[in-house]
Amino acid sequence: MIANPKNWISAEDYLEAEKTSPIKHEYIQGQVYAMAGASDAHVTISLNLAAMLKNHLRGGDCRVYITDMKAQIDSLNTYYYPDVMVTCDRADREFDYFKRHPTLIVEVVSPSTEAFDRGDKFIDYQTIETLTEYVLISQTRFRVDCFRRNPEGQWVLQSYSPGEEVYLASIDFRTGLDTIYEDVTLSETPPQDSNGRDR
Repeated sequence: MIANPKNWISAEDYLEAEKTSPIKHEYIQGQVYAMAGASDAHVTISLNLAAMLKNHLRGGDCRVYITDMKAQIDSLNTYYYPDVMVTCDRADREFDYFKRHPTLIVEVVSPSTEAFDRGDKFIDYQTIETLTEYVLISQTRFRVDCFRRNPEGQWVLQSYSPGEEVYLASIDFRTGLDTIYEDVTLSETPPQDSNGRDR
């Protein structure tokens, strides 16, 4: 995110301005932050996962949103744009420009956003009572980190590397890590077995 030097504005004014803005902004307690453009890897990873989730959830109550739908954190007067978001709460259908009750949020991280996505943004997301999984997907190496809220309310990390199956418990979804990275070229080469095949 890029800080915008504008003065404090209300959430209502932010939401109205965002409808016609040529660039997206996130909103954190009265301050507006312009979002930088996304790389090829970022867009492709987001689209790969969203397409699979859409197919997996088709016909049910859950809805998949990508990139342009805001997540509202009402208690913090904050709006973020997750890369992929799933909400299974029918109450969210009342809101056209944001969702309040996501069960799954995914962020595709870059070197410039990873610290914020793992730190302050994750802390903010944790205040969403319906959220049970928060997933970080690297766009510089083959790695997926999944944080799950356990019955005691603690967030437990499970990481996935090449050759492993990624499981999203919140929506009972499984896929190979290689499928998430389909058509993505990274500098990191996936580990190979003794026959030279990707693991």
